Amino acid sequence: MDTTGHKVAVITGASQGIGAGLVDAYRKLGHAVVATSRTIAPSQDPGVVTVQGDIADPATAERVIAAGLERFGRIDTLVNNAGIFVAKPFTEYTREDYDAITGINLSGFFRITQLAVEAMVRQGAGHVVQITTSLVDQADSSLPSVLASLTKGGLQSATKSLAIEYATRGVRSNAVALGVIKTPMHPEEYHETLAAMHPVGRMGEVADVVDAVLYLENAPFVTGEILHVDGGQNAGH
Repeated sequence: MDTTGHKVAVITGASQGIGAGLVDAYRKLGHAVVATSRTIAPSQDPGVVTVQGDIADPATAERVIAAGLERFGRIDTLVNNAGIFVAKPFTEYTREDYDAITGINLSGFFRITQLAVEAMVRQGAGHVVQITTSLVDQADSSLPSVLASLTKGGLQSATKSLAIEYATRGVRSNAVALGVIKTPMHPEEYHETLAAMHPVGRMGEVADVVDAVLYLENAPFVTGEILHVDGGQNAGH
């Protein structure tokens, strides 16, 4: 299969859950995909290149973007999906928690986005999407989440800043702010409790997130947008 000339999407945190759903969705769109996570397995699909690595390490970002450019010759979309969430009372976060969460959520965004945007500016077109959380906009008394808000809130601000900085150069930047999504991260015995946290009374599905990202992908007049996919959490509770 010749994938040169195809559009190319880079997906972080791509081995399971939302990331794996995004890989499938972009392949169905006809994009080639560069998929990365710590544990991702090689793909039998010639339109998918996998790169194992810790996204908190800038060297992983270098390898991922280099692999995309070497194999497919371009980078059209980057979805910064990798992230971790640790809910703890503020004073109980440890130095290790801080380093792990800022490493993946912030450092993991920074270098790969720099490299992707460089490639997009050369092409004159591209799209960056951050996956964030509605807790940034609507804190929840039952779910202490300062480090999520510190890091994902930073990503939401950076999303808008990137959108404005690159608006005249063909590169769009958007974010999808999530409620709790049904993924392997959440054991089934907690599903009922997690569903009740959303005004609509259910958890989100991976398909809900994928649909939102694909909407943004196909919306050339939308940039700097924070699209809430959260069952109404952002509106209130």
